[in-house]
Amino acid sequence: ARSHMNFYDNYFMAKSQSKADSSDFLSTEISGNNIDYRTSNNVSVVRKQRRAEAMRKSNSKIKNGFDEIYKMLPHYFASSKMTLAIERDVAINAVLRASKICQKVFQNLVTSDTVIKKDRSPVTVADFSAQAVVNKILYESFPNDPIVGEEESGSLRGDNGKELRNKVLSLANTVLDTPLNDNELLDTIDRGSFPGGSSGRIWALDPIDGTMGFLRGEQFCIGLALIIDGDVRLGVLGCPNLPVDLKAPEGEKGCLFVAIKGQEETQIRLADISSPSAALFCESVVAEHSSHGDAAKIASFLGITKPPLRMDSICKYCAVARGDADIYLRLPDHAARCILIKEAEGIVSDINNKPLDFSLGRTLKTNKGVVVAHSKIHGQVIDVVQRVI
Repeated sequence: ARSHMNFYDNYFMAKSQSKADSSDFLSTEISGNNIDYRTSNNVSVVRKQRRAEAMRKSNSKIKNGFDEIYKMLPHYFASSKMTLAIERDVAINAVLRASKICQKVFQNLVTSDTVIKKDRSPVTVADFSAQAVVNKILYESFPNDPIVGEEESGSLRGDNGKELRNKVLSLANTVLDTPLNDNELLDTIDRGSFPGGSSGRIWALDPIDGTMGFLRGEQFCIGLALIIDGDVRLGVLGCPNLPVDLKAPEGEKGCLFVAIKGQEETQIRLADISSPSAALFCESVVAEHSSHGDAAKIASFLGITKPPLRMDSICKYCAVARGDADIYLRLPDHAARCILIKEAEGIVSDINNKPLDFSLGRTLKTNKGVVVAHSKIHGQVIDVVQRVI
């Protein structure tokens, strides 16, 4: 156990000594200021002093308040051992703090009437606040890295934007070590305006995926990825409301998924199935997002009889990655989530079996749809999707 005050001074990496199965995970248990890292398999714990020293130099000191963030997201699911060490640490820090912001917004601004009246103003506050926090943390460590975000500061400027600006500023400063002022807030948000490209290092941020899930108090996700020369190398997904065990939906909640490309060992992986008929579909709660009718036809062709698992947001990728479900289709966009599936031994492609191309900017212009499945059944799913669509 280590104090949160010394978390980065005494950084620990848990490394699985044997191949993990779909139930294997690394959990973080919080008790006061102590952290206990455990895995369901035997684990060797290695102290990473040089990484800690680099982290101290590249990022601001983690304060006592950070242990509240860890309490909010207590469980960390790793699909790869660690490379890109500094980038990984900074990304986790950023996503955890952004997750804390979103929880604050839900607790303070979302009411029982919000969903009924389709009032999305709390989502707007959370989006701006989360993007400001992530952009600031990334900029402090990697000032030359551009960021592809979702928001720009236009609606926060001037007298018309004062009320919203004050809410965003107040929330963002609750989790930042160094408070922002008005102008710094606007500049920080606008660092996420990069259009994307095929070369160099680029961070891609989705500050809140799953708008309606967020408003209902159900599934939403904060996604952050590092893309290098068009190739997704690192992904971090924060799912504050995702149950640690989906079979116990009222139990502990809050999961953080981390994936780094090209590692030999995994601590979570897709369920090992060889027949599509044994699979479980995962699809969106909102029919327009997953095309429930087409998905039902595809399931019928594949011989799938189990009812689908429905949830909002890119938490669906996380559910597939750890074996809660087996197939996800989006038939009518996804960097951090794709590397999670790939490192958990799955395949992500479009409906034409082409890999998703993240080198073309904010949209996947050359891809149509998304198909996620275990490598053993992905080809069969593609064949049926092409027959139905």
